[in-house]
Amino acid sequence: MAGVILEVCVDSAESLQAAVAGGADRIELCSALALGGLTPSAGFLRQAVGCGVPVLVMIRPRAGDFIWSGADIAVMQADIAAVRAAGLAGVVLGASLPDGRLDVAALGLLVTAAKGMSLTLHRCFDLVPDPFVALEQAVDLGFHRILTSGGAAPAVAGIDRLVALQGRAAGRIVILPGGGITADTVAGLAPLAPTELHGSCAVARPMDAAVAAFGFGPAVARVTDAALVRALRLAAARADR
Repeated sequence: MAGVILEVCVDSAESLQAAVAGGADRIELCSALALGGLTPSAGFLRQAVGCGVPVLVMIRPRAGDFIWSGADIAVMQADIAAVRAAGLAGVVLGASLPDGRLDVAALGLLVTAAKGMSLTLHRCFDLVPDPFVALEQAVDLGFHRILTSGGAAPAVAGIDRLVALQGRAAGRIVILPGGGITADTVAGLAPLAPTELHGSCAVARPMDAAVAAFGFGPAVARVTDAALVRALRLAAARADR
């Protein structure tokens, strides 16, 4: 994994700075990672422009499922336009039908809005009933990569499916493993020989008790740590030997 692209997801200015300082090759920019990641603010977009590495922006207007109404899709299209106007590299998005299959119609609208940008299909993919059908749909839609844990938690537990998906992808789309990947677990992905990795490289930080009591945040926050980014890069290189 020596030449692997390391993508780090962040939801604060502090985490963005730490990820870049630690050697992240690419950023997934979000808000509210405790909720799985939501669309970041306009101010955070502008701040990320000068960070020095490519930035992909989460397009997810609310927490919960990935079944979007027409109003949700309109919000997402406007957010994609904001990302484009900011000059950032791409977007991370997904859409589901009530039965978990990809909502190809909704995704088509969003992909059209993001034409020419780098496209990641997010972990709504882990909810699909048939990941191999969904992979073909993602390829047909024009996605460049699929972020997935192989339907397991953590990703190393889904290694068999990840390997099978990569075999089916046959170079047409990148299988981007994500979910609990750390310096201690990355060796378990060696059978996949991934070209890209996704992690948060975060440490737990207790929240002020009063802040948590009023519901302004979780009791424990997670913040990206530069040392953990460096450690993951080193462990990935070692796993490749």
